Order: sequence, then C-alpha cells, then structure tokens
Amino acid sequence: MKAVFLDAKTLGNDVDLSPIESVTGGLEKFERTAPEQVLERIRGFDTVLVNKVVLSREHFEACPELKAIAVVATGLNNIDQAAAKDHGIKVMNVTNYGRSTVAQHTMALMLALATRLLDYSRDVQAGRWGRSDMFCLMDHPIMELEGRTLGIVGYGDLGQGVAERAAAFGMKIVLGARPGQEAGIVDDYPRIPLEELLPQVDVLSLHCLLTDETRDLIGAHELKLMKRDSLLINTSRGGLVNEQALADALRAGEIGGAGFDVLTEEPPRNGNPLLADDIPNLIITPHSAWASREARQRIVEITACNLKSLEF
Repeated sequence: MKAVFLDAKTLGNDVDLSPIESVTGGLEKFERTAPEQVLERIRGFDTVLVNKVVLSREHFEACPELKAIAVVATGLNNIDQAAAKDHGIKVMNVTNYGRSTVAQHTMALMLALATRLLDYSRDVQAGRWGRSDMFCLMDHPIMELEGRTLGIVGYGDLGQGVAERAAAFGMKIVLGARPGQEAGIVDDYPRIPLEELLPQVDVLSLHCLLTDETRDLIGAHELKLMKRDSLLINTSRGGLVNEQALADALRAGEIGGAGFDVLTEEPPRNGNPLLADDIPNLIITPHSAWASREARQRIVEITACNLKSLEF
C-alpha cells in the first residue's frame, strides 16, 4: 500500500500515527494541502487519507492508480462519492469515535445556557457583583434541567450519548423524526414528527448529518414553534439551522438561547450572522466538540483498522 495523508495537521500534533504507518508500511504526510496542490500530491498513490480536503471526479480521472480514500472523520461531504464509485474507489470514514467528548460538549453548552454561566461571569468581571446591594445577583433567569424535555434529532451514537447524560440530569427524552423517518418508539423513547416535537421541548439538540433533506432543518418557521425560553444546541453541522433566522429569533426573544459548535462556513472568514455582538444568550465554540486527544487517537486507530481491511 502506498498512502498519503493530505491534511495531517487536522488531527493535531499530539496523536500517534504509528498505527496507520504500520498498516500502510509508511505514510507520506502533509500538514495542509491547498486545492491547487491536491492533484500533484495524490499522483502515484493508491490510498489517500483526508479530513477536510475535497476530492472530486477530476482527481479520480487523473489518477487511475487510486483505489481507496480514508476519511479520518465521519462526514463524507468533501468526497464526490458517485465519482468514486464510478472509478471503483473504496471510500471509508470513521464513526463511533467521539461519543464521550461530543456528548460532554453538548451538555456543557446546555448547562452554560441554562445557568446563564457566561452572563453571570461577565457581570462579576464588570464589577456588578461588587456593587450589588445584596449577597448575590439574580439578573438572568436560570433554568433547572431536571424535569425538562430534551428533544434529540439524530439518534445515532452521539445522540444516544447525549440522551444517557441528559437522563442522568432527570430530563425527559423525546426524539424528533428527520425527513423520511417514521415515527415510533426507539429505546423506549417516543420518536415523533418534528413539528409535533418542537412546541414540547425545553431543549432541542441536533445530531444528524447534513444532507439535502436536513439542510435548513430549523428555520424561521420551526423556531417560531419552539417555546420562548427554549434552548437550541447544535454540535453536528452548521447547515442544519438557518443562521440568519436564528440570529433574528434570539434578538426578538422568540427562543431563550442557543449553543453552537458549528457554522455553515468553517472557519468563518466571511463573517456569519451568529457572530454579531448583540445576540443574547448565544455561545459559539470553534468546532472543538470532537477534539479531545482521546477521540482523535481513536480516529487514528479506527482508520488503521479500516485500512487493514483493504485487499488490493
């Protein structure tokens, strides 16, 4: 096997790539690869590893020796899968590596919003506690999660991890049916149509992939269906939510808060409606929910197993 990793830096400098190097018999590595460098760097290799580098039909047509693509992540939207199939190229990805860290991050966003953690921290830093006429501040409403309803859209490995942790907080779990999914009972949780779910939830957490069917899954109409004090958490994909509609809804007080680890453009070099500084009770983190060292090392190990299964 002759393999090249086009954007190795996306896994960080603190992971051990030796499991992959052992399977491939050596690995050519580049920290980053710009779009115009892709073709020259994959020529002559039968296996290409990528995280976010885009591979398209033109690359496959120019490199008939290419036999496998290992995506060191879950999302496959950067690979032209139809073209890969046409050229007999096997495409592999990594699943079930980030349950603990993504669920942890999701709960952190939920808890921070529910307790208005950042607002109270800013109040202290601004000296408002020191000027208070009593022993505490109570300017921001605090939501107790116990007894509240959590709606989860996308009940795969990550959604299941969030459900487990939320249940430990005493939350009631209800699942939302994505477009094309049937309602029913899953793991003793009811799964109901999204429009039926939204008015019920105190917190909505998204854990589904971005597809044509799920793009703008939550827009202005859906936000108006939610409770005025409800919270929206998205640690999945930015395109699931119409960001301008969410910014407008938060400013208008149509929902109580939002916590996002993802945006439609990453990094947001061209700005984003959610990066405005006048939006209340909004927390944005830089797509870091997946990035514990433990999770990144699991990606390496699962990728090595995927590569080991290849036969050519």
